[in-house]
Amino acid sequence: MQPFPSFGSSKISRRSFFRFAAGASTLAGVPILTEAHFAQAQRLHFAPSNQGIHIDANENPLGPSEGARRAVAEIIPRGGRYLFDVQQELVATFAKMEGLSTEQVMAFPGSSGPLHYTVLAFTGPGKPLVIADPGYEAPAWAAKVSNAPVIRVPLADPAGAAAHDVKAMVTAASTPGVIYICNPNNPTGTVTSRAEMEYAAGNAPKGTILLIDEAYIHLSDATPSVDFVKAGKDVIVLRTFSKLYGMAGLRLGFAVGRPDLLEKISVLGGLNSAPVTAVAAGKASLADAELVPARKKLIGEIRAETLDWLKGQGYRTTPSESNCFMVDVRKPGKEFVAAMAAKEVYVGRMWPSWPTQVRITVGTRDEMQSFRKAFTESMAALAAGVRFPALPRRPADGPGTFLT
Repeated sequence: MQPFPSFGSSKISRRSFFRFAAGASTLAGVPILTEAHFAQAQRLHFAPSNQGIHIDANENPLGPSEGARRAVAEIIPRGGRYLFDVQQELVATFAKMEGLSTEQVMAFPGSSGPLHYTVLAFTGPGKPLVIADPGYEAPAWAAKVSNAPVIRVPLADPAGAAAHDVKAMVTAASTPGVIYICNPNNPTGTVTSRAEMEYAAGNAPKGTILLIDEAYIHLSDATPSVDFVKAGKDVIVLRTFSKLYGMAGLRLGFAVGRPDLLEKISVLGGLNSAPVTAVAAGKASLADAELVPARKKLIGEIRAETLDWLKGQGYRTTPSESNCFMVDVRKPGKEFVAAMAAKEVYVGRMWPSWPTQVRITVGTRDEMQSFRKAFTESMAALAAGVRFPALPRRPADGPGTFLT
């Protein structure tokens, strides 16, 4: 049987293509929640417009590189075409850089889509989702749709390394559908060691998919996990251009995995091509050999300066290697968030298991100077008993109501 051509990834069979139609109709009303949704849900309470300083969504204020911007401008006149061949070139470039075959890579508009599709494809009532706590919320919302139990495993040594407790995650269920590890972790910015990642890949229960989210990998010294895919493991690795590459608004990402695993998630939505502007920007970004080390260095310096300042003020933070970290404000985090919002500095959110800790995104040096000033004033106001508007309660009846 002659396969359909892929849109820049593994070949899709005719049978899978027509299965896609059934899957797409079933999931037509399923929202794909991103970091933007979780941040916006909080912003709506405080800021009717995009005013003030936003260090709440793990965005990169540097935006796309100069080369990426030129590539976007150059391709706009061709935007009336689908340009599938350009996406195939992007995938081929990435695959060659990583030592993969093009059949092991699938491009998406961001990495949120394949994250959701992986959870939907491999979890269910008898196949739980296992995640870290605190950890990125999106997988758990996807599990609501597949009616899968969600098992939350506390991070190991929260006062120190705050890394994934991999051994506890691997043994958390006898038949897990997906074990999700974000490395570095969102929201803590902490890294799970290579030895622990190897343990997870080698000891997860048979038939379990290890979903490794490497959205922040370029910002850290962590060892990437694509070699597990090369070794044929039941592993799917996610990459995105939203973070270090500064393309959160352009939407581009990859899923890396065995072709048979990618085919299962493609049935749920992998046949949609990425915007040609994002593809052009992605190609230009990959071609810039200096981009990753330069931005990693700059963001790392600003992060270190901020963490050192907070520690000097007597506040405990997570040992982040990413563009976000958690700070313990030693009082209900929602009060601190509200106090900072009154200064038009919008910081991240809290997780129920760490109610006094708030996530902070690393912004520009000027933004982090404003953060310091607002932090000092907010903590003084809270210590003096000043009250600020409370945060709204999070809805509990499904992702479709998250922003209401």
